[in-house]
Amino acid sequence: QVQLGESGGGLVQAGDSLRLSCAVSGNAFVRTTMAWFRQAGGKERRFVAAIGWSTPTTQYADSVKGRFIISRDDDKNTVYLQMNSLKTEDTAVYYCAAKKPRYGLGSTFDSSEFTYWGRGTQVTVSS
Repeated sequence: QVQLGESGGGLVQAGDSLRLSCAVSGNAFVRTTMAWFRQAGGKERRFVAAIGWSTPTTQYADSVKGRFIISRDDDKNTVYLQMNSLKTEDTAVYYCAAKKPRYGLGSTFDSSEFTYWGRGTQVTVSS
């Protein structure tokens, strides 16, 4: 059973930076596509960023492109989301997600493509 645990959320001001971490259990992390999604109050869960496993290609939602960076450390079974130049509209619960091992990055990034989920970490950006 794969378990994901997010950390690093908090309350920051607009323009600040924050780094989220997601620790993943199991020994298949190196072959697993990872992603971050977020869900603001009353809204649907939306894709933020993803990183592949064979060649760590990355993809981003247009709303965060140029501000957020997703990365992974296979030695630590951890995926990160560096968030810079935060805006009030970035306020949401951020979820870490994983596909089944050996599934590629793909091109649609729908939440249904991801099998394993963390419980989420709250990020609040004040003006």
